[in-house]
Amino acid sequence: MTQSKTVRTRMAPSPTGDVHIGSLRTGLYAYALAKQNNGQFILRIEDTDQKRLVPGSAQRTMQLFKDFGLNYDEGPDIGGPFGPYTQTERLDIYQKYIKELLDKGQAYYCFCSPERLDQVRAQQKAENKIPRYDQHCLNLSPEDIQKNLDNHLPYVIRMKIPKNQTVEFNDLIRGKIKFNTNDLDDQVLIKSDGIPTYHFAVVVDDHLMNISHIIRAEEWISSTPKHILLYQYFGWEIPQIAHLTVLLDPTHSGKMSKRHGSVFVQQFLDDGYLPQALLNFLMLLGWNPGDDREIFTLDEFVKEFSIAHLHKKSAIFDRKKLDYFNGLYIRNLSDEQLLPYFKKFLPKATDSQINALIPVLKERIVKFSDLTTSLKFLFEDPDYSVDLMLKKGTDPALAKTMLLETKNFINTQKEFEFPKIQDSLLSLIKQNNWNIGEYFMILRVAICSSQFTPPVVEMLPILGRQSVVKKLNIALSKL
Repeated sequence: MTQSKTVRTRMAPSPTGDVHIGSLRTGLYAYALAKQNNGQFILRIEDTDQKRLVPGSAQRTMQLFKDFGLNYDEGPDIGGPFGPYTQTERLDIYQKYIKELLDKGQAYYCFCSPERLDQVRAQQKAENKIPRYDQHCLNLSPEDIQKNLDNHLPYVIRMKIPKNQTVEFNDLIRGKIKFNTNDLDDQVLIKSDGIPTYHFAVVVDDHLMNISHIIRAEEWISSTPKHILLYQYFGWEIPQIAHLTVLLDPTHSGKMSKRHGSVFVQQFLDDGYLPQALLNFLMLLGWNPGDDREIFTLDEFVKEFSIAHLHKKSAIFDRKKLDYFNGLYIRNLSDEQLLPYFKKFLPKATDSQINALIPVLKERIVKFSDLTTSLKFLFEDPDYSVDLMLKKGTDPALAKTMLLETKNFINTQKEFEFPKIQDSLLSLIKQNNWNIGEYFMILRVAICSSQFTPPVVEMLPILGRQSVVKKLNIALSKL
């Protein structure tokens, strides 16, 4: 493995959709390793899978890394000494290196049709064999190859895998891992459209961009021996490699899945999680500082990060823990810093309403999307059944009396401000000898259409006298 003096890591997303939360964690660790060692962090767009390309995905990915403070030193939009940093702009480079493998007999043309390949796989499955290419085209003569090329027959270029050899590497997390080449397939390196596969392009690019350390997901472990063989074919140094464990879903067996909730970074942002809270949470999903500390800024994390402290056991993506982090970070923001978030998630609220809501709710909310659901009563007429209002078994006549007295009180208040409203309502309850819990259940449902709401009395002046009276009238009409 390489012992390069300069640590150069990379993140190489495919622009086939939004960034997965696990990919952000991978990028975070790769960034920390580079920055801790005064090295460079590179972002490369691997767009060789043109069929699954999503327009705009590459641009969104680059912006997302910047939004999280994972600023790369080289990349498609900022350039660098080893560009281009988008794989489809490097096709001439790959042609040079695939020719070298063909000339050395370490790669070969394959003219098999998709139909033949399907038949071979079906036969192998029927014989309980692992499906793989049967090397039908491996021993074609130079004359046959040239004839097929002259006739413009479609082809791919495959990697020639040696027989019964041991390929081993030292994973920085998992230790020594061994493979026998008899278990490997003759991997396609160049597809029929002339575009390289991931397996070929990633090796060429990592070498030419002087990548010293590769941090990636464990799903690539089975591909690593093929990559190592390519490094050996070219006579190149092999980067140090670490394969991260998967993120497990606490509510279902196995890794996180979009079937069971958010898995893409943008989904978490859209749901009202702060980037700095999400990043802090991800830091601890597969790494620990060796003590009980949990709160880290990105700069603090870079200083503390160590590959030796990366976990061998898969981490559980505990959403309750993420909520804890997010609530903590929200409470540490000033009212002024919270203003744009409240405006984003409460687009119908006025500035005066938002300014009044922030100090009331900043200690209570877990994520900003909670605002949208818990405060919809500010902008909508009540929608609830009378049974909800009478949930504590209150007699309808008593509930009606409570609401009528409250309405009269609201209409006679000269100053409609929280402290005075609260004191007056408590006096009203005491004068009438009402049960305080019963009263506030009825008022909460009448005003907020729910029994689980923000502090209802503090919401009254934010709603305004006219809206409060309107909601009380609607409640009275239900009794």
